[in-house]
Amino acid sequence: MRVVLVSGGVISGIGKGIIASSAGLLLKTAGLKVTAIKIDPYLNVDAGTLGPLEHGECFVLADGGESDLDLGNYERYLGIQLTRDNNITTGKIYQSVIERERRGDYLGKTVQVVPHITDAIQEWITRVAKIPVDNSGQEPDVCIIELGGTVGDIESAPFVEALVQLRHRLAREPDSSFFNIHVSYVPLINGEEKTKPTQHAIKQMRSVGMVPDLIACRCDNSLADSTVRKIASSCQVDYDQVICVHDMETIYQVPMLLHEQGLLDLLRRGIELDRVSISDDLATKGNTLWNQWKKTVNLPKEHGAVEIALVGKYTNFMDSYLSVQKALEHAAMHCDRKLKLIAVDSEHLEPKAQAAEPEKFDAAWAAVKKAQGIIIPGGFGSRGTEGMVICANWARENQKPFLGICLGMQVATIEVARNLCSIGNATSEEFDEKANGTQPNHAIVFMPEGSKEQLGGTMRLGSRATLFQAGSEWSKLRALYGGAAEVHERHRHRYEVNPDLIGEFEKAGMSFIGKDETGQRMEAFELRGHPYYVGLQAHPEFTSKVTQCSPPFLGLIASSVGILDEVIKEAQENKEQINGVGKPADF
Repeated sequence: MRVVLVSGGVISGIGKGIIASSAGLLLKTAGLKVTAIKIDPYLNVDAGTLGPLEHGECFVLADGGESDLDLGNYERYLGIQLTRDNNITTGKIYQSVIERERRGDYLGKTVQVVPHITDAIQEWITRVAKIPVDNSGQEPDVCIIELGGTVGDIESAPFVEALVQLRHRLAREPDSSFFNIHVSYVPLINGEEKTKPTQHAIKQMRSVGMVPDLIACRCDNSLADSTVRKIASSCQVDYDQVICVHDMETIYQVPMLLHEQGLLDLLRRGIELDRVSISDDLATKGNTLWNQWKKTVNLPKEHGAVEIALVGKYTNFMDSYLSVQKALEHAAMHCDRKLKLIAVDSEHLEPKAQAAEPEKFDAAWAAVKKAQGIIIPGGFGSRGTEGMVICANWARENQKPFLGICLGMQVATIEVARNLCSIGNATSEEFDEKANGTQPNHAIVFMPEGSKEQLGGTMRLGSRATLFQAGSEWSKLRALYGGAAEVHERHRHRYEVNPDLIGEFEKAGMSFIGKDETGQRMEAFELRGHPYYVGLQAHPEFTSKVTQCSPPFLGLIASSVGILDEVIKEAQENKEQINGVGKPADF
C-alpha cells in the first residue's frame, strides 16, 4: 500500500484539493493506477444536507453518494469513478463504531477514540484504497488522501492520530510507503514574503507526530529563492522539499507547474515507485493522457472569449456551482475559447427588485441580454425562482442559447406552462407552501419515492439512464451524444415534471426527447426550431472532464459562438469518446 497524504496549515481553502488532484495526475502519467480519498472532519454523515452557501457544491457520485466537491476534482483530473466510501467524515466513522458497539462487537470493552475510532479510520482507508476505480478492474497502486481543514483543528485530531499510526504501520510493511505533502500559505505583506506562518504550521504539524516530506507553499507569485531556502532551513527539510505553487491562469496548469519543480521525481523516490510493476500499455496510456492534457490546457484561444450568464440563487458563493463552472470551461476550451462567466442573482431579475433595487435589476438584465448564452443550474427552494422563470421566457422568445439543469429544467417547464399552455398560475409543488398534495397548476410535482421528512440521502441520486425517444433524431442534444439511443448521467432531485401534463406541454411545442426506462419520468426536453434550448433533469456537469467535455455543455458553448453544426459533426465521428454514452461507468 502506497499513500500520499495532502494536509494543510495556516488557513483552509488554499488549494489542497487541486494539489492532491495534480499529484495524482502526475502519478497517472507515469503509468500508475491511482485512487483518492477525501477526509472531512465534520459530523455530518455526508454533504447531502449541507447548504451550498456554507460548504459549496454537493458533488454526486455514480453510486448516488453525496460528497465533498473535492471528489469532483479527483474525478475530473484522474478520469476515475469513485464511490461514497471515498469520502470519509466524522459522522460516518462514529456511526459505524456506534453500530458495532450496539451489536456487542467490542465484547464489553470501553469504546474510546484510541484505539477504536482510530482503528476504524485506518480500516476504512485500507479497504477503500484497494477498490478499483477504472476500467482495468485492478487494485490501485497509490492512494491520494486529502485531510480537510488544517492540522491542529480540534475536530480532525482523531484523523491525524490515525494517519500517524498508519504511517508507522506502513513503514514496517514490505512494498508499502507513506509520503506527506503539507500545503502552507506564504502571505505577501508590504512587499515582503512572510515565512513565519509556515514555520508555525510545520511546528504544529510535528507536535502531533506528522512529518512533512514536502512543503507546498501557496502564494500569489513565485517565491524568491531566499524565501524557499529560509523555509527549508527553518522547517528541517531539504531545499528540494519545498516547492512553490503560485497562482496560475487556470488551475489546470498546476500539474505542469508541479512537474517543472520535480514533484514526480520526489514522489518516485518517496514512495519507491521504481518497485511498482508498470506495464508498457499503462505507460503508453499515461504518456498519451499527459500529452492530451497539455494540448487541451495550453490551447491558444485565438477566437477570444465566450460570455455565458449563469442565473442562479447561490451566486454569492460561486463554489456552489463549481462543477457547472468546470464543465463550461471544458466546453469552452474544446471550442478554442476562453470562458467569461457572468454570475447573475436570479432575485435581481424579478419585478420586485425593480422597485426595491433598480440598479441591481438593471445590471442583472443587462448581463443576461449581453451574454451569448444562458445557463440556469440546480438549486432548492422557492427563493429566486420567479426570476429564473422570467429569464427562461426571455431566452425562449429571443432565440438565446439556453441550458436548464435540474431546477433549470423545471423553471423552464413552468414558463411553458404559464405562457404557452395558458396555466397562468403554474408553479412547482416545491414552491407552493400551502399545497398538501398535487394541484392542477403544479407543472412540477414531488416524486412518489421521495421523502419530505428525512432529507439526507432520500432524493433520486446517482447515475440513471435517459432513453432518447423514437422520432427524436432531429434533436441537437441527441446528436451531441453521437446519436446514442441511451445515455447515463448523474441525478440529484426529489421533484419532477408532472406526467399528467405532458400532453399539454408537447402540444405547445415542448418536445420531451428523453425519458427514463419506464417512459413515465421526463429526463430531457428540447425546443425544435430554437438555436439551442435544452433542459435536463440530470446533472451532466458531474461527468465532465478536461479532455472529455460534457455534450450538453458543449452544445451551449458551441451554439453561443455559432459553431454547433461543426461540433455535432465532430460528435458523430467520435461517438465512442463521448461522456455518458453506454454503460453507467463514466471513466
